[in-house]
Amino acid sequence: MQDVDYDETIKWLYGTQLVGIKLGLGNVTRLLEDLSVKNDLVDRKIIHVAGTNGKGSVCAFSDRILRDAGLRTGLFTSPHLISYLERIRVSGEMIPEARANEILGDIRELVENWETHPTFFEISLALALRFFCDEDCEIILLETGMGGRLDATNAVNATVSVITSIGLDHQQWLGETIREIASEKAGIIKPETPLIVADLHPEARDVVGRRALTLGVPYIEAHPLPEEWPLGLKGPHQRENAALAVEAACRVEGDRLTQEGIQKSLTDTSWPGRFEIIGEFLVLDGAHNEASALALCVAWKEAFPEESAQLIFGAAESKDLDGIFRALLPIVSSVTFVPIKSERRLSVVEMSEAFISAGGDPQKVNFTDSLEEALAKLEGRQLVAGSLFLVGEAKSILDGGEFEVSLQ
Repeated sequence: MQDVDYDETIKWLYGTQLVGIKLGLGNVTRLLEDLSVKNDLVDRKIIHVAGTNGKGSVCAFSDRILRDAGLRTGLFTSPHLISYLERIRVSGEMIPEARANEILGDIRELVENWETHPTFFEISLALALRFFCDEDCEIILLETGMGGRLDATNAVNATVSVITSIGLDHQQWLGETIREIASEKAGIIKPETPLIVADLHPEARDVVGRRALTLGVPYIEAHPLPEEWPLGLKGPHQRENAALAVEAACRVEGDRLTQEGIQKSLTDTSWPGRFEIIGEFLVLDGAHNEASALALCVAWKEAFPEESAQLIFGAAESKDLDGIFRALLPIVSSVTFVPIKSERRLSVVEMSEAFISAGGDPQKVNFTDSLEEALAKLEGRQLVAGSLFLVGEAKSILDGGEFEVSLQ
């Protein structure tokens, strides 16, 4: 294939989102084999993280602990906030544009005549793993895209599996009940691979525990961290995420870690868009389901016990708006609805109707056509929430950078 620049390549990659979401491992397994990735992964340790909420935070904590201990790490997460390159990092540094362009060019040439085209997520995972192997990463951290059993990341054999929280989200793909969703998440459990879990919902614990028992896999509940240990990520829910991260890091490289080093790494961890405080008055949080909205509410009350939030909200379709709004109502003084930059966006009318139906005061509802306008209008303590895409757009506005719109 003749040389093409990165802009053309990334345009092609985003175009593959039109393929949609296709759960299954056949395509990605073939892709990894054709890229000679499967063999190159054999001697590398892999932490595989699934769950409804907290996956990215767990990965961020673990990644910081391990690279602070001198290990070369590869981190694959999604979605990005501003730039696609954020999804793939080696020892904290984003994949260079030139390397992404080179590997994606190889993938594009490889799959152009495939009868069933790989999805955006499958290609992204293949890019990440090829890059991690080329960079001699000792430990790779993989965040599932959705579910677990049929998620592309499950084509890889992990050293340790982690399941964070399990709640209702992506029901159209994963099932309508906690038990059904837990069954999909539990699909990452593999023989001879220790499983580390959070304090799961009882129904989820039953499903996940039975799967671990059937496979003869150690079922390890992460030990709570000492309350006096400070964390770089805000909110009580992050203590559970940090505990999972510590347990996972110790399982793969315990001999390289010290308590003092772990404490410092947890304090120094950052993960944008998760109760991220910008300046004096703005908070950005990607809460997009009921459980994450409840965690956001608790974090807000802890950080600002005497203040309410002027909420700026935008969301994608298929979200449980009723649950989200009922969770956030106790901290909201007003809400401004904005459309997110995605073809899957909900209209401001749909969101406002859901807010009022959930018990919100119609007098507190406002609309704007753009996030930039909403941020400029408000005064006092502001909270941007409802979608990581909205959070990413906010950060691009504040930083003056270019925001890459993505469907996934």
